[in-house]
Amino acid sequence: MKSLSQLVKDKRKEEKLTQEEFADRAGVALTVIRKIEQGKDNLNLSSVNQVLKMFGYVLAPIQESVGSKDN
Repeated sequence: MKSLSQLVKDKRKEEKLTQEEFADRAGVALTVIRKIEQGKDNLNLSSVNQVLKMFGYVLAPIQESVGSKDN
């Protein structure tokens, strides 16, 4: 499975877009694209989803079940 940073970078390159062009199309700041592609971990989920929507993806938090048998 690809990392988020690699997925975004690969998809952007498939579209032959610079980071600046991609940020404009996605409606986010250039710094958002740079942070995603660099694999930073302090990202805003709504900004990430705005970028991922360009490719038909959405990222959602996963809730761990409390009291599972694995604990």
